[in-house]
Amino acid sequence: MKWRKSDKRPKWLDTRSRPKSGKLYRIRNKNLRAKHNFGSNSLRKSLFKEPEPLIDIFQNGENVMVVAELKGFRKENIKVHVEQRRLVISANAHGRSYHKILSLPKAVVPESMRMTYKNGVVEIILKKAMEAKAIKELAG
Repeated sequence: MKWRKSDKRPKWLDTRSRPKSGKLYRIRNKNLRAKHNFGSNSLRKSLFKEPEPLIDIFQNGENVMVVAELKGFRKENIKVHVEQRRLVISANAHGRSYHKILSLPKAVVPESMRMTYKNGVVEIILKKAMEAKAIKELAG
């Protein structure tokens, strides 16, 4: 079964008409290499993007627990900042950095934060804030 309409090839595909070892070909490749910066570390870094760490948020009766996978960072390089319903995790090490802002399901008490780091996994436990409940008084 023939899949082409004809055996003619376009001129740009004709390999016989242009010399591969000619000066023009070398100059063109040199210009292309300089234009796209092939072989440099900056290009490799921009093409390779490290995957985002996995983060899970759990809640039970009185606690909110955040589990994050931060491999390659030391405990000293990980900073956690807590506000009412926001958790900010940032880490820096060896030219790598990570910054993530999470919305928590409930308001928490920032002073109750407990953080553990083991085998590249950060576990943050926070107590939920008490919700203000309306109290009805009966005058009588």
